[in-house]
Amino acid sequence: MADHFDMSDIYEQFAAVTRQTKDLVDSMEVLSEKLSLVLAENAKLAIENDHLHEVINKQHRKKQEEGLSDSRKMLQKLYQEGFHVCNDMYGKRLEDHESCTFCLDAIYGRHQ
Repeated sequence: MADHFDMSDIYEQFAAVTRQTKDLVDSMEVLSEKLSLVLAENAKLAIENDHLHEVINKQHRKKQEEGLSDSRKMLQKLYQEGFHVCNDMYGKRLEDHESCTFCLDAIYGRHQ
């Protein structure tokens, strides 16, 4: 009689583990779909960000051709030497090939 109860208990435990495994697989599939959506959105935003940087840089180059005041020329020189000139990061080093929209705005923004 004790063996009968033990076998029944084993089958119930196996069924419970099977359900838990199925639930885990289902959860992983949902997470995988969500992760795919997030990665796709991230790629889209990265492309859009690159495009916006290109547009901003073109606008700043155009304004640069129009001429800068002496103080803005000094900011431009510091920026070209690899330093932030924006309020938040002033004096900190730019990473290699990094551009800073805030610095560019400080140099070329509202420039007339």
